[in-house]
Amino acid sequence: MSLQTASTTWPGSAGRPHRAGRPRRAGRPDSATGFTLLELLVVLVIVGILLGAVALNANPGDRQLLQNEAQRIALLLQLARDEAIVRNRPIAFEADDYRYRFMLRQGEGWQPLGGDALLREREFRSAPLALTLAPAASEQRPLRIVFGKEPVDKAFTLRLALGPQAATIRADGIGNFTVE
Repeated sequence: MSLQTASTTWPGSAGRPHRAGRPRRAGRPDSATGFTLLELLVVLVIVGILLGAVALNANPGDRQLLQNEAQRIALLLQLARDEAIVRNRPIAFEADDYRYRFMLRQGEGWQPLGGDALLREREFRSAPLALTLAPAASEQRPLRIVFGKEPVDKAFTLRLALGPQAATIRADGIGNFTVE
């Protein structure tokens, strides 16, 4: 007993047998494989878009650097505010054009906050920055923002500028910090 595969010859198939169970695609011979030009162009466009996005993130401009710095400072200010409430002692944010740090009230003076990995002294990534505080407590430098023991502080706006680019941190006095 032998098993044979059925094959038939279709009109216009030039004598090639049609394999049973597999439908033929109209207008395309069985041996044609690969990608169409349109499929290749779509892939190239997608790759180009992805490379452009990576290039923009790899080389951020002044605006992006300033925005990132403002986001970082806003988060650290929120942490310092919460820390002042938990410790039941005032904590200050102190900054000049090149660096910023957090200070803890010790008796009558301020001491750098030591032993804290997050609230340590840092340099601005793109310095010098022009910093302005509104409402301004005074014109003294370094600029200082004090967070007290109470959960409600004064609202303020801290503006960071690098040439024509600027970012603003707004504090509403009840613990919300937003970056614009």
